[in-house]
Amino acid sequence: MSLAESPVHSSSSDDFTGFLERALGSGSSHSSPDEEADYESDDGSERSTKRRKVENLGSIDETQGSTSQIFVEENSEASPKKDICTHPGSVRDLCIVCGQRVDEKSGVPLGYIHKDFWLNNDEIDRVRSTDIKKSLHLKKLYLVLDLDHTLLNSTHLNHMTAEEEYLHCQTDSLQDVSDGSLFRVDVMHMMTKLRPFVRTFLKEASEMFEMYIYTMGERAYALEMAKLLDPRKEYFGDRVISRDDGTQKHQKGLDVVLGHESAALILDDTENAWTKHKDNLILMERYHFFRSSCHQFGFHCKSLSELKSDESEPEGALATVLEVLKRIHNMFFYESKDNLIDRDVRQVLKTLRKEILKGCKIVFSRVFPSKFQAENHQLWKMAEQLGATCSTELDLSVTHVVSTDAGTEKSRWAVKEKKFLVHPQWIEASNYMWLKQAEDKFPVKQTKT
Repeated sequence: MSLAESPVHSSSSDDFTGFLERALGSGSSHSSPDEEADYESDDGSERSTKRRKVENLGSIDETQGSTSQIFVEENSEASPKKDICTHPGSVRDLCIVCGQRVDEKSGVPLGYIHKDFWLNNDEIDRVRSTDIKKSLHLKKLYLVLDLDHTLLNSTHLNHMTAEEEYLHCQTDSLQDVSDGSLFRVDVMHMMTKLRPFVRTFLKEASEMFEMYIYTMGERAYALEMAKLLDPRKEYFGDRVISRDDGTQKHQKGLDVVLGHESAALILDDTENAWTKHKDNLILMERYHFFRSSCHQFGFHCKSLSELKSDESEPEGALATVLEVLKRIHNMFFYESKDNLIDRDVRQVLKTLRKEILKGCKIVFSRVFPSKFQAENHQLWKMAEQLGATCSTELDLSVTHVVSTDAGTEKSRWAVKEKKFLVHPQWIEASNYMWLKQAEDKFPVKQTKT
C-alpha cells in the first residue's frame, strides 16, 4: 500500500493524535486501541473516537524501535475533505495526509517515532494541546528522563580496572532482565549497572507521568538501555529519544517531546544540556558506579564498584526525587486554585524549591575566585533558588557563613557569633536532597599555610 493509498490519505489532521499515540507504543497513558475514548474537543464539545488498525508507512520505510503497525483515529462523524492540504506531517518528503511531495520542510523532526518523520509547527502545537487535555484528565504530567548517571551507569568492557573484574561473575541474565541490575551488554561491548531503586521509581512514577527517555548517547545504545529498564515497554513505549533525534548539537530540547512545556519535568545530571528548559529541570546527583565514570568527571578516588558498595535504595537519589515528584504532582493537581489547563508545573517546582533554605541568610568566604562577580556564581544562584538570601556583608541577621577555610576573617566571625559555618557542599547537598541538610555534617577545616 502506498502512502497516498493509505486510509490516512482520506483522514483529517485530527488523526495525527491517534497515529502518534500508537506509534509511541504501549507505554502511553491514553486509551488502548480497542477502546472508545471520550474527551473534550477544542470547541468544548465532547467527541467520541474509535481507533482502527491500518497498514501504513511500510512502503516508505521501517519504523524505528518495535512499532510495526500504526493506529489512527476514526471520527464518529466524517471529517469534511479539504481542497488544499496543509501538509501537517511528512515522511521522507511525502505528506502523510495527501501523499504529495513536500519540498520545503518546516517544523520539528520526530525521527524516534518514525525515520524521516516531520511535523509542522502548527500541527505539533495542535497535537500538544489535544494531548495535554487527555493527560490532565488522567491526572498525568510528562517526565523526561536522562539515562547515564541518572538512571544507570555504563562502562566499556576494556575500560574496567583489575579491581572491577569480579563483576564479570556477578552479571544478571539478559533473558529476563526484570529483576536484574548488572548486565554485560556484549552487543555494545559494555557493562551497565542500573541505579538502585530504579525499578520501583519507574513503576511509581509511571502512575503520575507519561515518561520519555532522552539521552545524548547514540540511538542503538538508547534502545539497548531501554530494554534493560523497560523490557515489556510498560513505561516508555517507543518514547526513546537519542542525540540523533535532537534539533541542536550537544543540546537537549523539549521541542521533540510531544508534551506541553507547562506540564513537563526533566530529570538529568547535566544542567548545561537544557539551556532553554532550566525551569523544567530537576538536577540529579550523578551516579558513578564504575571507575571510568569517576575518571570522566575528574574524581581520583575508588568507585563504588571498586569499593564493592552501592547507593542506598531507600535513601538514594532516586528514592529522594520520587518523593519530590509526588509532592509536585500533588501540588499541581490538588493544591492549586487555578484552572487545571492554566496551571504550570514550572511554577510549582520553583515554589517547592524555594522552601528548602527559606529563612537562611548566607555570606560566602573564599568560595568565589577573586574579582569574580559573586551574584553570577553558580552557588550564589543555587542558594537563592533554594530560598536563601545571599549577601556580601556580615551583620547579625546572617545565619550561615559558607567557606572552604575556617581561618578566614568571616569564618572566625561565624564561630565567634555562634553562626553556622559550613562547607559549600552543604548548599549542593540541600539542592540534591531537596531538604536543608544538617550543618554539622559539613564542617570547614582550616587551610594550612
